[in-house]
Amino acid sequence: MKAAPEAQRRLLDLQAVDTALNQLAHRRRSLPELAEIDTVARELSALEDERVRAQVAVDDLDRDISRYEKDIEQVRTRKQRDQARLDAGGALREIEGLQHELATLNRRQSELEDAELELMERRESAEQTLNEVLKRIGEAAERRDAAEARRDEAYADIAKEQEFKSQSRGPLAADLPADLVKLYDKIREETGLGAALFRSGRCGGCRIELYGADLARVKSAPADEVVRCEECRRIMVRTSESGL
Repeated sequence: MKAAPEAQRRLLDLQAVDTALNQLAHRRRSLPELAEIDTVARELSALEDERVRAQVAVDDLDRDISRYEKDIEQVRTRKQRDQARLDAGGALREIEGLQHELATLNRRQSELEDAELELMERRESAEQTLNEVLKRIGEAAERRDAAEARRDEAYADIAKEQEFKSQSRGPLAADLPADLVKLYDKIREETGLGAALFRSGRCGGCRIELYGADLARVKSAPADEVVRCEECRRIMVRTSESGL
């Protein structure tokens, strides 16, 4: 392929733009905020599991406390009824029976209230655990939100730079021979780098130094010939810096 030396040299400008665009794309994919967001997301998932367990513990205790409260209320109601019957008087045997039942109900109420108190203490501890988990969730969510805000800000900055570079690439590519750009783009898509400076006998793409026949081939090639590296197949752009 033939192309004017100036056109070949301008491939380096095009490659510089494409390299900058690749770097911006890599920067977008590798923002530290992305790793931080991912880490916090896993943390939040684990904390949510903790929250569910803590909430279940509180709910179970609430249900047990409610059951004890109902039992205690039933005992109180039974005591009130027996006390009313006792106050109304009656046969001695009936009075003795009511007194015995009241004593039994008092013991039962005391047992239930002690058990309820123990449950309430356990609930207080369980609720404290739940609140601590909720606090940690809130703190993690704040860190996630802050990281997402920084990520979005970085995305916006990168997008502006990408737009600027893309706008400069269009006119630059359009001003070059179409077949040269086509070859360059094909190589760039395959290797990530379409053209590189040939300098001091070394390909700027693969960094391999040429010797013997390979170097002679490059040196003897006409200035308008598009020379490619035998090793990496990239276009080697020869300029005054090439030392030829």
